Amino acid sequence: MREAPVDAPHPHPPSVTIGRPIGPAYPPWIVAELSANHLGSLDRAKAIIDAAARAGCDAVKLQSFTPATMTLDVRGPGFCIDGGPWAGRTLWDLYEEAHTPWAWHAELFDHAHARGLVAFSTPFDLDAIARLEALDAPAYKIASFEAGELELIAAAAATGKPVILSTGMASDDEVKEAVTAARGAGGVIVLHCVSGYPAPPEQMNLRRLTALAEHALVGLSDHSPGATIPIAAVALGACVIEKHLTLARADGGPDAGFSLEPDEMAAVVHGCRTAWAARGDGGAARPAVETPNRVFRRSLYAVADIAPGEPMTRANIRAIRPGHGLAPRELPHVLGRVARAPIVRGTPLAWELFE
Repeated sequence: MREAPVDAPHPHPPSVTIGRPIGPAYPPWIVAELSANHLGSLDRAKAIIDAAARAGCDAVKLQSFTPATMTLDVRGPGFCIDGGPWAGRTLWDLYEEAHTPWAWHAELFDHAHARGLVAFSTPFDLDAIARLEALDAPAYKIASFEAGELELIAAAAATGKPVILSTGMASDDEVKEAVTAARGAGGVIVLHCVSGYPAPPEQMNLRRLTALAEHALVGLSDHSPGATIPIAAVALGACVIEKHLTLARADGGPDAGFSLEPDEMAAVVHGCRTAWAARGDGGAARPAVETPNRVFRRSLYAVADIAPGEPMTRANIRAIRPGHGLAPRELPHVLGRVARAPIVRGTPLAWELFE
């Protein structure tokens, strides 16, 4: 048997299940990212989960790390952030503020389940995967900044749960390596991502979804403002949409500037599901809503009284509305034929009327 080329796309299943099937045949799966928007308050974290449920989201996602698993408590070159929304902060200080305490995880998972949401998380180290397994996490999200951590990705895949892989900053080769490491019994979903905070819409390059779809089911991890980009992504085939959610941007926090408020998240959910419904199957069959209006198309009618034996001419027949007569394309085949019997002006033409 001839072997497939190394670079040939790996076949992938038509859906992945995380609470419900996810794939092109199903409405887009909308994830509300909690991230640092809890602002250090468990009650606020729960309120964001409540807001996600009211907005119609399918899932809520946490981030599972501690400052010590992310960096060192060092103030020096490389450990201080020079630009962007976190300029002037040290990595340690940022992660200290942003992390979701492990003591909250079980309670937040339970709260999400009670609101009808799937709860899962992004692990940033192997210990986090083990802890999330103890909470029966149904899937694992790998952040863009960890897309090169093949050991972490493989460990997530080894659980047998679906792996959702974000690709911000990753090259084509890095995406292929990460997808290979992520393949497991649970399946893989690859998220197109632009790691800008916020991400300018003109740099989103949504056509990238087509290339990523060669590797796995695709979605979008989005940091752009508003609902426009995720709705467009769904129209282009995205099966998963992930957006940060906060109660109010004015409340501040490390992620406030690129997070949605609850009414905006509701607009994302509604718009994405409408875009998915509008995609259809691309077939040529006309939609049912058009059926009542077919009668108002043009067809061939007698536009003057026609005597028996009189030929059909452009003077006495014409394509007009409504659509009860022969199709206009039959006009060349009708011209010159003669009437079998009198044809009254306003009669829809039919073959039995002619010799």
